[in-house]
Amino acid sequence: MSRIATTFARLQAQGRKALIPFVTAGFPFADITPELMHAMVAGGADVIELGVPFSDPSADGPVIQQAGDRALACGIGLARVLDMVRVFRSQNNSTPVVLMGYANPVERYNQKHSANQGGNAFVQDAAAVGVDGVLIVDYPPKECEDLAAELRAYGLDMIYLLAPTSTETRVRQVAALASGYVYYVSLKGVTGTGTPDIDAINSMLNRIRLYVRIPLAVGFGIRDATTARAISQVADAVVIGSQIIRLVGDLPRDRVASVAEAFIREIRTALDVPMPPPLFSSSFL
Repeated sequence: MSRIATTFARLQAQGRKALIPFVTAGFPFADITPELMHAMVAGGADVIELGVPFSDPSADGPVIQQAGDRALACGIGLARVLDMVRVFRSQNNSTPVVLMGYANPVERYNQKHSANQGGNAFVQDAAAVGVDGVLIVDYPPKECEDLAAELRAYGLDMIYLLAPTSTETRVRQVAALASGYVYYVSLKGVTGTGTPDIDAINSMLNRIRLYVRIPLAVGFGIRDATTARAISQVADAVVIGSQIIRLVGDLPRDRVASVAEAFIREIRTALDVPMPPPLFSSSFL
């Protein structure tokens, strides 16, 4: 069983929901990411989404775009992101790590490395350093069946996005290919904008659950413990990113990890308040 599946199984047995923070690799300082990842785990993170910086992040709002620009200016590319995971794994072999990004860095990495290694260099190297899942925003399901198969062969999960505009056909496509969890985008727009509509999210998640039998994580627009708590009552996991970037972006280096840890602990505490009986069945094991 993968680290992601093991984590969700443990949480379900405990009656708890997963907390998945997102941070941009190499932000706010080029060398701080493994330390920041450990701090978030100490605060209660269950899975970490690590953003791969890219110059044209179409799904990201201005906060994460600016974080990516700062990381790129420090020379952070996919090879250095993989090395950050390797460093993190030297002290933590249990917390799942998901790389979230765009097709271009992956394609460029393969162009540079696959000729020497044979096969898909990105998949091989991600597996070797301890990556557990990959979410590539601009790979439609039907265009990356081969990649999903290669990831599965190396024990990695291919994670897909669904949105309020997703059709039944798209949901079925994702259900056939996804593993680990499915990331539901709660808003029409980019990261860090708008306020989630809990009733609308619940309605859409119930539609998705007709086909998807793995956990459903919800992200976009989650800024505080109250919103995270509300989302957790209808989803299997809560993803929070832009607010973390806002909190740490202008801090001195020696305060970044402690501030992030405190924020994650606040969210974790809110999620762990005992919940009333669920209004729906969330069976994914």
